[in-house]
Amino acid sequence: MLKPHLLLTVVVFALVAWLATHYATQQNGSWSTSSAPNTSTRSSADNTAPGGNGYSSGDGYRNGYGNGSERNVAGQFDYYALVLSWSPSYCAENADRNEQQCNRRDGRRYSFVLHGLWPQYNYGYPSSCRLPRRPFVPDNVIASMLDIMPSRGLVIHEYRTHGTCSGLDPAQYFSTAHRLFNAITIPPRFRSPPEAQYAAPSEIRDAFLRANPNLNADMLAVVCDGKGLKEVRICFSKDGHPRACGRNENQNKLCSSNRVFIPPTGASARQTAPVNPAPATVDRQAPLPGPRMNYDYGRSNP
Repeated sequence: MLKPHLLLTVVVFALVAWLATHYATQQNGSWSTSSAPNTSTRSSADNTAPGGNGYSSGDGYRNGYGNGSERNVAGQFDYYALVLSWSPSYCAENADRNEQQCNRRDGRRYSFVLHGLWPQYNYGYPSSCRLPRRPFVPDNVIASMLDIMPSRGLVIHEYRTHGTCSGLDPAQYFSTAHRLFNAITIPPRFRSPPEAQYAAPSEIRDAFLRANPNLNADMLAVVCDGKGLKEVRICFSKDGHPRACGRNENQNKLCSSNRVFIPPTGASARQTAPVNPAPATVDRQAPLPGPRMNYDYGRSNP
């Protein structure tokens, strides 16, 4: 019969051996699980989320992209918003800061220019997505866009903020943006208006629909503020076909005024300011209407 102290020693060694074996088993299981390829499929509940984008909710967006780790991933979005900026409104406030767009020596004046091509979720949007390398827009790509995006700073800013989320390199992204811009016919009244105008958002939308019979009313939205017309957004699928917009382009949120001031092409800031502007009723508390309008063209957020 073992003495008590020898029995205690045997028990201790047996316990240590059992713990070591259990730990090794757990570690092997963990390594096997983490190194195995992810072959799981999304549940039917994921695919029936609002908008049918195939991603589960839970990141704060109703129709968002899984948990927080799946947001802002390059190539993961639902549609594009082609954002056309009304240049006279921008120049009314920034003529002294952007001579290339607003005070050209050749006398050219712009009407609608391309603000950007924004990847959008059906509700919410990605921005500044991480890439394997630092986002860089080559000079030749910048030059190819200056006819419709008359600011180098804007081109660079748009790729860093939005283009990185497209899953495309700069050349592909801006080629797509230029092609979609060229696919839109600007209505005659907005090509080079010599005088100021007023119009309801529905009139602006209807003018685009008449000029572009392939568009439907749910495929575009007008953006305004208290100073007048800012943008028109037109929605496209990821493969470049017109499609209905998501909830980001809710017209009542982006411009619910019944009378929008439209400054003329080439007017100065003094000429563009309406004497009695109609009050805009844009809901500034609207949740996630879309990326913030940055008419500073990247100066404040390089």
